[in-house]
Amino acid sequence: MQYLSTRDYGPVSFDQVLADGLAPDGGLYLPIDYPQISPDQQKIFQNKSYIEIAFDIIYPYVSQAYEAQQLKDMLEKAYANFDTAEITPLKKISENCYFLELFHGPTLAFKDVALQLLGLFYEALLKKSDSFKTVLGATSGDTGPAAIEGLKNCDKVRIYMLYPYGRISDIQRKQMTTVAAKNVVPVAVEGSFDDCQNLVKEAFSDANFRKEMHLTAVNSISWARLLPQIVYYFYAQSRLNLQQGQVPHFVVPTGNFGDIFAGFVARYMGLEADFTLAANQNDILSRLVNNNDYSQKEVRASQSPSIDIQVASNFERYLFELNGRDAQQTAQMMHDFKQRGLLELPTDTYEQLQLEVSAAAVSEVETTKTITNIYKKHGYMIDPHTAVAVKAAEKLKLKQMVCLATAHPAKFPKAVAAAINIFPDLPQKQQHILQKEERFVKIAPELTALKELMRQ
Repeated sequence: MQYLSTRDYGPVSFDQVLADGLAPDGGLYLPIDYPQISPDQQKIFQNKSYIEIAFDIIYPYVSQAYEAQQLKDMLEKAYANFDTAEITPLKKISENCYFLELFHGPTLAFKDVALQLLGLFYEALLKKSDSFKTVLGATSGDTGPAAIEGLKNCDKVRIYMLYPYGRISDIQRKQMTTVAAKNVVPVAVEGSFDDCQNLVKEAFSDANFRKEMHLTAVNSISWARLLPQIVYYFYAQSRLNLQQGQVPHFVVPTGNFGDIFAGFVARYMGLEADFTLAANQNDILSRLVNNNDYSQKEVRASQSPSIDIQVASNFERYLFELNGRDAQQTAQMMHDFKQRGLLELPTDTYEQLQLEVSAAAVSEVETTKTITNIYKKHGYMIDPHTAVAVKAAEKLKLKQMVCLATAHPAKFPKAVAAAINIFPDLPQKQQHILQKEERFVKIAPELTALKELMRQ
């Protein structure tokens, strides 16, 4: 398997994709082609464990880098500290509604599914090359804790994780700032997540600084980060026991377009599924799907901070596919968007997008009411991001929906308590962080400030 970037750099190996994170031309890596999982193979998944399915999905993408047994060992180690053998269990709450619980990892969020494995990928790469890497990432709340958990014991990696100061939940922040590992530097940026993400992209775009610091990425701009997320779409489909002709309908709360794009990759690989994109009041993605309006607006802080994004990095990957893999056209469109803060799809491209995905935006009031309603009807607590997915599905009158439950409700206790007057209990494995001393560095949203910090 070889890879190229959405702006035509390549082909390169998986090891190079892993080492680079972002391609040198500013594009995002994708495989030259997608391995196919036949309907017969998918039927066999019904009798396989999550880890066995993960191996079948991931191995074709990484077989140049790892022997089969090496990948199997990595998968076993990555998911050993999840609190269920199912890894991402499917919870049925009604005839028409399932929750795909993605929060059973060590930091209680869906990012654990990818980042526990990504840390092991890095360990193997750096051991093989006897080199050192500086991981630079941005988080809207969940990527940071999961990345730090996966990399905190890797002695050949230093990790700088940028987060928007005052705009993530207390638990999300403390999962980063209470980690005592010497190779972890939490960085509070006085701005929005988009400011954090822009700093990361600017740092990677500076070729000299990138080389000087040996930069690599853990955000979903990294293909290696997205790759493990493909698995749970196939896993969910294998557990649904659908009748012949039925297809699952996944409802995905997303701000950066990474989680839903992983679902699209599953579809490129042969999974028959429908998709709905769920946005909060930061609705650039739903405006694109419904009105061909991809115009950047000011980020408004919400109770679902992981969706508080107005520049969706992974949309470039999907745009590349919509453009028939025309790298020149994709690069030009992304350049225009960066200059103008506005992108309008050609008519035929927009019509294709509408065939492939539906979307709805959900207000703050609707999010709170949905948390209340689900608890009253089913006795089931959901976090605000999951509530955004549920409400989006209700607005579109979907049936047989699978809502991605992307975070444990205890990660957002204030929002949940405001809806149901009950503070969700933080699992025992996380309670130790509540009283620990915090350690972080605060900077202005300026590249010079970031560079100065990292050089120190």
